[in-house]
Amino acid sequence: MLTLNAIRNNTQEIIDRLAKRGIDRSADIQEVIRLDEEKRSKQTLLEQNLAKSNTLAKEIGDLFKSGNKAEAEAKREESIRIKEAYKAMEIELAELDKQLTDKLYEIPNAPSHAVKLGRSADDNEVVYEWGEEPVLPADAKPHWELTSQYNLVDFELGNKITGAGFPVYTGKGARLQRALINFFLDEALKAGYYEIQPPILVNEASGIGTGQLPDKEGQMYHATIDNLYCIPTAEVPITNIYRDVILKEDELPIKNVGYTPCFRREAGSYGAHVRGLNRLHQFDKVEIVQIARPDQSYEILEEMVDHVKGLMTKLGLKFRILDSVGGGAWPFIVTGK
Repeated sequence: MLTLNAIRNNTQEIIDRLAKRGIDRSADIQEVIRLDEEKRSKQTLLEQNLAKSNTLAKEIGDLFKSGNKAEAEAKREESIRIKEAYKAMEIELAELDKQLTDKLYEIPNAPSHAVKLGRSADDNEVVYEWGEEPVLPADAKPHWELTSQYNLVDFELGNKITGAGFPVYTGKGARLQRALINFFLDEALKAGYYEIQPPILVNEASGIGTGQLPDKEGQMYHATIDNLYCIPTAEVPITNIYRDVILKEDELPIKNVGYTPCFRREAGSYGAHVRGLNRLHQFDKVEIVQIARPDQSYEILEEMVDHVKGLMTKLGLKFRILDSVGGGAWPFIVTGK
């Protein structure tokens, strides 16, 4: 979530950076500033009322001691009115604070200055490429036919048990899935990551902590009775380990890796171009997470990118890395084998 200081001190810059994501949030930004100013004004009045109430309390005590009961009673009535106004103002202030927080939650994070401008994925720039594109024969089969032919993945069985987007991995397909998970975990451990096996359900505070809530709840599976959410990625519970925690500088960077099943109520089309193992509602993922100083973030990002590049080359997969427009796409695209 963007901080109030960032919005107040760099208003136009934040608006311009958000525009790189193809969105205009200038009205929301101005509403945040208005709400913040109103909240600050009410906070000042509240503090003035409290100071006046404290002063009156002392005056009333002094008047009673001096035997000036009539004036003391008059000031006591004034004090009661001030306290009632104080309570009403506290309620108004709490409502303003909620409105301000809700509005801040609605505003996406602003992309870096380095993020490219563009209108679509066609404007992405390939900055690195490795491997050779396989040459497939004219009668090459798509992966959903191969997985069926070799009994690797059963989509129809998954649909029977649960629904579309919940495949059943079978035989060598299940073994391959398990082997890949272990491979990614083991390679991360070699690179100095510390393994975490987190819960796959999180509470509302954790969803807010990593930005899934309150505006992306439609993409998440929700266990309503317990008000828990199925995670869309291990990043959510792992990052929330450090929510409300103050870390010492010499503890940084912290490097965590975790495997979890992930769940997403994906929106969008389900045509021929997204058949098979694309657009799944449940999938397995190994996530690497680092907690580091802000001034080291780009260096850490490059380190993490290099780690994943090494994984792809060990697996012999052709891939490319994109400088993506809008800052919203994962830069690795696996394109072969």
